[in-house]
Amino acid sequence: MSQDFLIKLQCTKCKRINYWSRKNKRKVERKIELKKFCRWERVNTIHKEVKK
Repeated sequence: MSQDFLIKLQCTKCKRINYWSRKNKRKVERKIELKKFCRWERVNTIHKEVKK
């Protein structure tokens, strides 16, 4: 059985939650940072994992 959990990704510029992703908390202990497209900023920005 997989240990994937849903996480939220928040834009670092506009602070909006734009994406949801999955993460295996047993294998990945650090917070995830991904470069994704922000609809409101209209540019690729870094999105960080936030608490639910």
